Amino acid sequence: MPTEILMPALSPTMEEGTLAKWLVKEGDTVSSGDLLAEIETDKATMEFEAVDEGVIGKILVAEGSENVKVNTAIAVLLEDGESADDIGEVSAPAPAAAAEAPAEAPAEAAPAAAPAPAAPVSAKGDRIFASPLARRIAAQKGIDLASLSGSGPHGRIVKADVEGAQPGAAKPATDAAPAAAASAPAAAPSGPSASAVAAMYEGREYEEVSLDGMRKTIAARLTEAKQTIPHFYLRRDIKLDALLKFRSQLNKQLEARGVKLSVNDFIIKASALALQAVPDCNAVWAGDKVLKLKPSDVAVAVAIEGGLFTPVLKDADMKSLSALSAEMKDLAARARDRKLAPHEYQGGSFAISNLGMFGIDNFDAVINPPHGGILAVGSGVKKPVVGEDGELTVATVMSVTLSVDHRVIDGALGAQLLEQIVQNLENPMVMLA
Repeated sequence: MPTEILMPALSPTMEEGTLAKWLVKEGDTVSSGDLLAEIETDKATMEFEAVDEGVIGKILVAEGSENVKVNTAIAVLLEDGESADDIGEVSAPAPAAAAEAPAEAPAEAAPAAAPAPAAPVSAKGDRIFASPLARRIAAQKGIDLASLSGSGPHGRIVKADVEGAQPGAAKPATDAAPAAAASAPAAAPSGPSASAVAAMYEGREYEEVSLDGMRKTIAARLTEAKQTIPHFYLRRDIKLDALLKFRSQLNKQLEARGVKLSVNDFIIKASALALQAVPDCNAVWAGDKVLKLKPSDVAVAVAIEGGLFTPVLKDADMKSLSALSAEMKDLAARARDRKLAPHEYQGGSFAISNLGMFGIDNFDAVINPPHGGILAVGSGVKKPVVGEDGELTVATVMSVTLSVDHRVIDGALGAQLLEQIVQNLENPMVMLA
C-alpha cells in the first residue's frame, strides 16, 4: 500500500519545522538517498533524503508551509504497481489514536500510516512495520524481518535495512529518532498568559513578534538550564600584554598565508589545553552519571540574527592556532547562514562566550546543558596594575567569569581549571610547546 513520507526530526530539539522547498514533484521517481525537500529546523535549513524508492504519488504539505509538526505526513510514496487511486488507503496522522495506544507499546507501534493487515509479526506477537518493497526483498533472501531494526520513520524497515542483511542476521538497533525525541527540551514555563500580558498594555502601542523555532528552543533550554543546573561563578583578571605582542609577531609571519589570528583563537586553544591539564573538568552531566571526555571539544557561541549557535571545535587541544582560526571562521560563517549540520553544533564539554568585542567588561554566562562549564570573556582594557617589582604600571587586562555546573565540577576543581586558562593566556608561548 502507499507509504506516507513524514516530517523528519532533523535535530534533537526539533518539534516542528518549515517545509521551505520541494525538490521533487508529483510523478517523480525517487530512490533511497535522493533529495526530497529543504526543511528549516529550529537551527538550520537542511536537506531531507528519501529512505525508500518509489514514485511521489501526492504532495500533502505545500512548499513554504510553516509549523509543520514532526511525524506529520507531508507526501505519499507509491510502490511498484501502485497508482494514485490507491492513495485513499492512507490515513492522516491521528494523535488521539496514539494517545489510546497501550503504555507499554514502543513508539514504533503507532506510525502515521498503518501497514496492511498481512504485515509480519515477531515471536512476541508484535506487528513488524516494513515497506512493501522491503518485505518482498526479505522474502526473496529468506530474511526474518523480526531480526532487523528499521531506520525509517517510527522504526519502519525499508529497502536499505534489508539489502545489507544476511539471512538470520540481526542489525543493531538504530534509536536515532527516539533518542532525538528524548533529548528535546521541555517547554519553558509560560508564566502569565499571552492575553493577561496583552491586557496590561491595553491602549499602548506595540508590535507583536511571533517566536520562531530557534527562539522557542533558546527560551526552553535556558529556562531549563537556570532551573536545573546549580551554577556557581569564578572570576579572574588576565593580563594580555604578552599575548597581544606574541599575536602581533605571529600574524606578521602568517600574513603571506592569509592567516590572521584573533584573541579568541588563543582563548579556544588555552581552554582546550586547560581541559587536558585538569581532566576531571572535561566532563558533562548525563542525568544519573557524569561522562568524562578524553578529547577537548570546545563550543564557541556565535551570534546570528534572531538567536545564536554554539559550533563545536573538536580535538581543539590537538590543532594549531592557525587551524583553529580557519575552522572557527568557517563555522561562524556557516552558522550565520544557518548552514551548519547538527553534528557541528552538538556535543562538546565546555563553551566560550566572548562579548568583549561589544565593549562588555564582564558578565555571567548561562551553561548550555549538558556542558560542565562556560567561560564568559570580557573586553581587554588598559588598567593600572601593580607590577612584579611593586611599582604601579599600566597593563591590558581582560576579565573572565567561569560558570560551572556544581554537579560536575566542585569549587576547587573549577579554580584549577581557571588557573590553567590564565597561565596559558599570560604565557602564550607555552601553548606551542
